[in-house]
Amino acid sequence: MPQLPGSPLEIFPLNLGGNAFGWTADEVTSHAVLDRFVEAGGTFVDTADSYAAWLDGRGGQSETIIGSWLAARRRRDDVLVATKVARKPGREGLSRANVLAAVDESLERLQTDHVDLYYAHFDDEDVPVGEQVGAFDEVVRSGRARAVGLSNFSPERKREWFATAHREGATVPVAIQPRWSLVSRQSYEQDYAPIVAAEQVMVFPYPALASGFLTGKYRGEADFEGAARGGAARRYFEAGGLRVVDVLVDVAGRHGVEPATVALAWLLAKGATAPIASVSRPEQLEPLLAAASTTLTDEDVRRLDEASEGF
Repeated sequence: MPQLPGSPLEIFPLNLGGNAFGWTADEVTSHAVLDRFVEAGGTFVDTADSYAAWLDGRGGQSETIIGSWLAARRRRDDVLVATKVARKPGREGLSRANVLAAVDESLERLQTDHVDLYYAHFDDEDVPVGEQVGAFDEVVRSGRARAVGLSNFSPERKREWFATAHREGATVPVAIQPRWSLVSRQSYEQDYAPIVAAEQVMVFPYPALASGFLTGKYRGEADFEGAARGGAARRYFEAGGLRVVDVLVDVAGRHGVEPATVALAWLLAKGATAPIASVSRPEQLEPLLAAASTTLTDEDVRRLDEASEGF
């Protein structure tokens, strides 16, 4: 299993997404999810300072809940924590001043003195890449983060980020967080996979289960009504994604696992380091954790590739 710089912990091949914490999972339930994840061998929790700003325009709920769990369970040395900056209301953008202020606020909410991976969540094209590189390098050199990652950047700006960091002798990103799943392939495979190959970085795809669509629970219009992520999942349904789900269900049945397990196992078979997936209840973790021990055959992968071609 791979490791982040400066940490002895190995990265379990499921990255637990924290976007549900404070949204579809309250603090008590979120703590139970985190307990189960770590008990099962999980090591990496992903969040952002902007989660869940869509509820009240503030954000910070997820970090606060993770921080209260870390403090209550005294598990900081047992988990890797990633967070992000750029989209929290009042802390938008990637200027040096904003990045340095935002990371301190994130650390306070997380009740820790460092994060293991600090992402530039979304690009800020008003800030030169050189300033962004310098700001994140300062965060690492000050000990507030062990490593740096990039998420929603164009391939051109991402390449510029790596080139600038190499040229300036600054902290080079060790990971990217791209949009990549069975129903969202083309952008990653055409634009970002070459960067991954060139830079040899880790890949933490999101949303690995396509907002729940790849669990197989959305099979008709009625399934979307009242679902928290129904609006996001509907786009895959409308794009013809049921053909992918049909193959997922078939492959899952032959392996004796859930469709979600196969969706994550496909990403692992394709080279993902640890797909990001979130849950609202502890019992929902089981099929996700099972991906770590599910090995797809070449024929399974071929069928899934064919079904998802064009996405």
